[in-house]
Amino acid sequence: MSQTTTVEVPDIGDFKDVEIIEVLVQPGSTIAPEDPLITLESDKATIDVPAPQAGTVKSVHVKTGQRVSQGDPILELEAGAEAADSEASPAPAEDTEAASAEPAGAARASSTPAPQAAADPNTDSQCQVLVLGSGPGGYTAAFRAADLGLDVVMVERYPQIGGVCLNVGCIPSKALLHAGEVLHEAERFAALGIKFGEPEIDLDGLRGYKDKTVKKLTGGLKQLAKQRKVRVVQGVGEFTGAHSIAVEGDDGREVIGFEHAIISVGSQAVKLPGFPWDDHRVMDSTDALDLADIPERMLVVGGGIIGLEMACVYESLGTKVTVVELSDTLMPGADRDIVRPFEKRAKKRFENIFLKSKVAGAEATEQGIVCRFEGEAKGLPEEDTFDRVLVAVGRSPNGAKINAEAAGVQVSERGFIEVDSQQRTNVGHIFAIGDVVGQPMLAHKATHEGKVAAEVIAGHKVHFDARAIPSVAYTHPEVAWMGVTEEQAKADGIEYTRGVFPWAASGRAIALGAEDGMTKLLFDAEGRVIGAGLVGPSAGDLIGEAMLALEMGAEMEDIGLTVHPHPTLSETVAFAAEAAHGSITDILPPKKG
Repeated sequence: MSQTTTVEVPDIGDFKDVEIIEVLVQPGSTIAPEDPLITLESDKATIDVPAPQAGTVKSVHVKTGQRVSQGDPILELEAGAEAADSEASPAPAEDTEAASAEPAGAARASSTPAPQAAADPNTDSQCQVLVLGSGPGGYTAAFRAADLGLDVVMVERYPQIGGVCLNVGCIPSKALLHAGEVLHEAERFAALGIKFGEPEIDLDGLRGYKDKTVKKLTGGLKQLAKQRKVRVVQGVGEFTGAHSIAVEGDDGREVIGFEHAIISVGSQAVKLPGFPWDDHRVMDSTDALDLADIPERMLVVGGGIIGLEMACVYESLGTKVTVVELSDTLMPGADRDIVRPFEKRAKKRFENIFLKSKVAGAEATEQGIVCRFEGEAKGLPEEDTFDRVLVAVGRSPNGAKINAEAAGVQVSERGFIEVDSQQRTNVGHIFAIGDVVGQPMLAHKATHEGKVAAEVIAGHKVHFDARAIPSVAYTHPEVAWMGVTEEQAKADGIEYTRGVFPWAASGRAIALGAEDGMTKLLFDAEGRVIGAGLVGPSAGDLIGEAMLALEMGAEMEDIGLTVHPHPTLSETVAFAAEAAHGSITDILPPKKG
């Protein structure tokens, strides 16, 4: 006997009065479970609302352009006889248990049966895959595993998924860096005949813009998790055994059993000894992103990517910034020639840059944080007082914070977890990805490792085999590099050909006021790309083409003969290849020999 039910808008997260942009069914349509009924669009995401069961559409209550919220009726659905009988006569208990033990699609996804965890009476729930941490690597692994038909639980310590990167790292910092660049552009345009008034900094408004940027992304991820039926558990997770994790959250303690686990717990900022960390004026990168105030003077300890990005943010807001770096260069690891344009600009805008120097001690006083210095930098004072101090000297992995030994997972003294090329730890059914498995600690490395781990669990024969991992400093100007650096090639005795194109010869760069930019490509003895470096606006976007060339084994002629649009910054990549080849016409070709 058929039954008619009203299908309503389900819980769609933090969405209300969302517009319907498409109605995908009509009266008389025959639908299957999970078939899309309507498509919603908000400022955060586009969402398909699926059918809860099979049946025939009797009537539709909505139309395109209408706004709906949770609980609003969508349509009347007449369940087919088979579906109605199924509801009326539930399967025997043993059949139900067998069905729930292996989700639909799991057998097809895996060519090798996954090891089954014995039912543990001490667990509150079970899953096939548990992902510990929901940063870019974690949510990528969880979503990929779910797409492959596996039952997935994702554990996250923050109230919103996305981990450090989305909540207190990559994304909020890029929002603030964009705001800072707009301030610099407005200042530069005064010399171009367009003058603006003195900017007024509304910190509450700026924080709101940053938080809104984060919320859009985390809200979208929340919806993607729901659509994929990934259960998100909020709290701090620790292993209690080889097949279980206990999660302590606001709702109490939950012990979750699993067949496979993926550790994606990331890293935390290093807190150097000798600083008064109990004083709010001493900050790590997370604290700096809070924008509590705009200090008159700030010391940044560490001239790497994170420290310099935050230095650019605060300098653009009016803070006098001093940077102290222990090595002899900013952005250690990058070639000096691509860092030099940034360093030249920073020397003009920052109060001081002290290389080959360090902070020997710091003391909190009523006047500020008094720092004592040691080193070789010219003009380095014995001590100085700052309103705030940002310590950004790197990050340490969180491997030692998850009671991994309870599962038998080996963790190094520094907190790293060793894995093979399939992201397996020493325990065969437990995987690890991202910062916790080693350098470089970058989100885009973690996402690719996460896909590998999920696919291996599903029975796919895959490995993580990236030829390079690009690095980007989203400073003003941006600096990006990948593969073999020129300094590394010289040190290792690698034979190479260098192709450089100065942006002073690029029409697009000149129009942007970026004449000090540069694109550099390195080629091996056979003419194939082995490395690249760029400095200038959008360098972080442009490095992607060089990465593709490296992965594809492209030669200098392949890049030079690829037609690039003109006038663009992207054509500087082709020009650099032509410079190495000797066929460049936009500048004089370099002399050979």
